[in-house]
Amino acid sequence: MHTRADLSRSAELFRAFRAERDDPDRFYRLLASDSVKQVARHQPLDGRLVLDVGGGVGYFTDAFREADARCVLIEPELGGLLADEHGVEKGSAVGAPGRKISAGSIVGDGYRLPFAESTADVCFSSNVLEHVQDPAAFITEMARVTKPGGVIYVSFTNWYSPWGGHATSPWHYFGGKWALKRFERVTGRVPVNRYGESLFAVHIGSTLRWARACSTVEVLQAQPRYYPDWCDWIVRVPGLREVATWNLMLILRRRA
Repeated sequence: MHTRADLSRSAELFRAFRAERDDPDRFYRLLASDSVKQVARHQPLDGRLVLDVGGGVGYFTDAFREADARCVLIEPELGGLLADEHGVEKGSAVGAPGRKISAGSIVGDGYRLPFAESTADVCFSSNVLEHVQDPAAFITEMARVTKPGGVIYVSFTNWYSPWGGHATSPWHYFGGKWALKRFERVTGRVPVNRYGESLFAVHIGSTLRWARACSTVEVLQAQPRYYPDWCDWIVRVPGLREVATWNLMLILRRRA
């Protein structure tokens, strides 16, 4: 996997994503390794404590451990993970059918993490923010358990991106509730991620404004997660960023 966020790295991720339904293990291992490299650009990982919040069955946890970090996976219901229409675990895109949850995982609520203040060197969350009703409270709690100088990594699928409605895309552009009803009418099934219950509209502009105004963190990096570094300008253009970004990577540092 490429160490730089260049065009070759984006192409490699895209090729793996296209085969995600048939070979999810390949894609999620690649994505996890890539995400660890993104974090390592801002924070040494050797021997550091990482909290993987909402990490599903543990692809990211495993990747952090392979980088010699001490990583703990936190899930609200470790025994109740459900696969969605594409074999992906509920909440974040980190699952594959039949994969066992990583050892050393614990049950915990993302709004009330079972750790003392200033415990972790890195608090990590991939593609969970669109599944929580109060993103600001979720990130605030991640910052609480992170040491001063430590890193908070959050990525999420923004609502107006092509995949913002998840299984109901692209009909979410006509409204989340309408898209949900259409999905149920056409497929005869209920999607795992139901708009207003386990899927919410999260926007880049409001998230960035909140992060920049928050006194406990500073923004280190905000860019489209899967694009080359030189595409970070997209995030600086209101309107365009909400559609073109696809998935936002937000890296914060906990202030002293």
